[in-house]
Amino acid sequence: MHNSGPLLIIAGAGTGKTTVITSKIAWLVIEQGIRPEQILALTFTDKAAAEMEERVDRLLPLGYNDLWISTFHAFCERVLKEYGLEIGLPADFRLLTQTEQWLLVRQNLDRFNLKHYRPLGNPTKFIHDLLKLFSRAKDEEISAAAYLEYAENLKLNADSADFLKAIIKEDARENLSPTEIAELKTEEISKQLEIADAYHTYQQLLLENNALDFGDLINYTLRLFKTRKAVLYKYRSQFKHILVDEFQDTNWAQYELVKLLAEPKNNLTVVGDDDQSIYKFRGASVSNILQFKDDFPGAKEILLTDNYRSCQNILDLSYNFIQRNNPDRLEAKLSQGRKKLSKKLTAHLKGQGEIIHLHGQTIADEVKAAVDKIIGLYNDSPETKWSDFAILVRANASADGFCYALESANIPYMFMASRGLYGKKIILDIMNWFKVLDDYRENIAMFRILSLPAWQINLTDFGTLNYQAGKRAWSLFEAAKQNSLLPGLSEEGRKKLLKIAGLIETQTARAQAGARPTELCQDFLEATGYLKRLTAKDNLENRQELNYLNQFYRKMLTFEKDNLDRSLNNFRALLDLELEAGEEGALAPNLEDLSPDSVRVMTVHSAKGLEFKYVFIANLVDRKFPSGNKSDRLELPAALTKEILPEGDAHLQEERRLFYVAMTRAKQGLYFSSAEDYGGARAKKLSRFLTELNEDGFALAATASAAPNSDSLFAAKSRQADESLPAGGKPLLPTISFTQLKSFESCPYQYRFAHVLRLPIKGKPVFSFGKTMHSIMQKFFILARTKAEAKQKNLFGETGDSLEISWDEVKELYEMSFVDEWYPDALTKRKYHDHGLDCLKEFFERWRQAPALAKELEKGFTVKLAPEVSVRGAIDRIDEVEGGLRLIDYKTGSPKKKLEAEDREQLLIYQLAAEQVLRQPVKELAYYYFDNNSELSFLGTPQELEKMKEKIIATVTNIKRGKFPPQPSENTCKWCDYNGICDFRA
Repeated sequence: MHNSGPLLIIAGAGTGKTTVITSKIAWLVIEQGIRPEQILALTFTDKAAAEMEERVDRLLPLGYNDLWISTFHAFCERVLKEYGLEIGLPADFRLLTQTEQWLLVRQNLDRFNLKHYRPLGNPTKFIHDLLKLFSRAKDEEISAAAYLEYAENLKLNADSADFLKAIIKEDARENLSPTEIAELKTEEISKQLEIADAYHTYQQLLLENNALDFGDLINYTLRLFKTRKAVLYKYRSQFKHILVDEFQDTNWAQYELVKLLAEPKNNLTVVGDDDQSIYKFRGASVSNILQFKDDFPGAKEILLTDNYRSCQNILDLSYNFIQRNNPDRLEAKLSQGRKKLSKKLTAHLKGQGEIIHLHGQTIADEVKAAVDKIIGLYNDSPETKWSDFAILVRANASADGFCYALESANIPYMFMASRGLYGKKIILDIMNWFKVLDDYRENIAMFRILSLPAWQINLTDFGTLNYQAGKRAWSLFEAAKQNSLLPGLSEEGRKKLLKIAGLIETQTARAQAGARPTELCQDFLEATGYLKRLTAKDNLENRQELNYLNQFYRKMLTFEKDNLDRSLNNFRALLDLELEAGEEGALAPNLEDLSPDSVRVMTVHSAKGLEFKYVFIANLVDRKFPSGNKSDRLELPAALTKEILPEGDAHLQEERRLFYVAMTRAKQGLYFSSAEDYGGARAKKLSRFLTELNEDGFALAATASAAPNSDSLFAAKSRQADESLPAGGKPLLPTISFTQLKSFESCPYQYRFAHVLRLPIKGKPVFSFGKTMHSIMQKFFILARTKAEAKQKNLFGETGDSLEISWDEVKELYEMSFVDEWYPDALTKRKYHDHGLDCLKEFFERWRQAPALAKELEKGFTVKLAPEVSVRGAIDRIDEVEGGLRLIDYKTGSPKKKLEAEDREQLLIYQLAAEQVLRQPVKELAYYYFDNNSELSFLGTPQELEKMKEKIIATVTNIKRGKFPPQPSENTCKWCDYNGICDFRA
């Protein structure tokens, strides 16, 4: 209930940080009358932002039209999309991933004047290091110009003691001659000038390619606010309150952004815990939370120490352990010169947790001890689920042995890696299929394709084909195509091989004719029966494979959107470059959707924000956890570093915080595991963290575990897990869209394909045309508004362009908006293009006769119809008319002469939303048909609105049941995107 001035909430592990933020937002809206769009809530991951928005949605009694809950980067992207032009940024900039940054530098390496950092034998060696250094500079709000100024000043200050101290350790100086010291100084200056020049070149390349990286989002927004005061004041006046979750993870630039926005009233609430700051490698500055009280000396402090997660003995052990990071902890800093502040947590969970150290002679012993313990705990309690267990590792590579052991014991598990998409089975199959289409001689790829279960080629025929191909020096493809010349093959095998070879030739021809990777992927999935197999049964393996497929499919869509050359050959070239860059493919697994009941295996970083009944922390030996301190090959000079560095060992303190995070994930059981032999020449020492715990009274395992039993690797499981998943998985998002409602109404089984399994579908020309027309209308009305504002300024004697809108301007906007996707051929694309232009021309001529300005464009909303039923959407256009609003939805389909009841539903939802969220009366609803520039309008009656509301609530109730029975009909199935894989199609 603190509603004025700065507030620091120090929230320990398991004390409900997100609950605090969401409850505060709801209180401000409900009790204080603050509108949702006047509150800015910032966090660090899309998942955290989505969870926060979901919780706020539950707490608010009514809907909302613009909830500003997002990540720092998403917020800045939104601001720059709207106002970036004012500082020279392109409005259509795209955001580059780390791999895309590497590719940009790799493809333009000749533009960089590199000497030290471009070795002749390995010219790409330092690209990652340079990019990491540029990112660190941006975290500290250091521009390329500022870096260059620093480097040039080094020449002037080459003889200073500080410079000498920075480049040569004091004990090493004694062994160097003055000449050698001078050479080292010259070399360092040369390196820094080279880095500064590379930084400048990199920034130029980004702008030339209409691209930004994540650091740019923050830095350019800061520049915008500092140089365009009108924009800053707009956002300052809009946001009455700013809240930051996980404040300990902010970097210098992000904190500067928050402080700038919060002035002058400083209604700023930050929630964090310095003991859980574990993202130094991403630029997080733990000093920000330590600095907050200095920046806001009058800030109120609230300390949350009630823990709702863990047993008291687990909390006590964790608290005693993290004390070793003093005096650099917030608790120690704030206790100086005042009454002692204690962050010691108090458990609300009764009883004592089990804390055990499992130690083995070998890594196999360690793994066996952990898996046997999991099985024992699972068997001991009927209420225990596999999802109650988590195995936490310091690095992804340490997970392999545990994954193999869980699989061998038939325990369902999920390895929550953040990388590795390109190594998944279904993705390897698709990538190898693409290889074969690109080159028939790719024998290894062809071998994998022939091995697909869909073909059911028997082993005898497979062996014969391989032998005969080798004997004749043929490729496997050539042998399959000319198998009539090969002895020893069965007739059935010959037919299958000819069918496969024919399919490859057909698809190769399509690829050479310009078919896109998404189209070729769809054909492959259908021809091989892949999709049908993966959707036939809802189990963990199929759900994971579909998740991987969706992620790879989105990658292909992004490639097709961002590249003029959308050929398979170019896509494969991109993949090859990514693999050269060390890219393994980003993974974004969804715990809830994919597996309601499986053991989680993940890194400690991935476990942040999660909790489990039983937690196993693995490989607790020297150099594994804590890891060795691998300093960056290129470090940001200390003179440029703005954050306050800790007094102690920064790396060890970060590792200690990471271990603390791992310990505080556990509710009732905390298990440390280690071994002496990990395959090296020497036995491993126990982790210093275990030694520190031992000093606090925790008993380490006295003897090593016995060797694995040769008869049975794992303890027997008495209680079997049900591997099948409910038909719906997680069927309903926190909010639902009109598209989802219509899909379920049309056929629940179709809803399952589209919104539960989220299968990729082939695009259609009508989709691309629809996007084009919506985009041009948005751009047109933004242009009209800009012209009108310029004209208004001129009335007051200000300079500005007040010219009317010309057809040439509109036509240029159309060409920018035209979506060049999913057209089967050039003729079809030209027809759609010209038709859209004709429609736009007629619209423009009519508009010019009676110019109108839209009040809102693409206005997003979330309307709450019941406590657990919210509908989200976006209204294409809102016009202000006498006495209220006119809501308009654009249609590219055939114009209707009369609206039936089901045709009116979408606009009825918009009417409900506008009246609840915008709190203005709706005077008219209209569908605008581009085909003949006609309109059909109406206004929903109170009876219609109530009936629509009841229908939505009933539909959502049915979706929540998680049952999706097929409802085939000739008309529905004819137009269904999934009729090719549906066994129930009419």
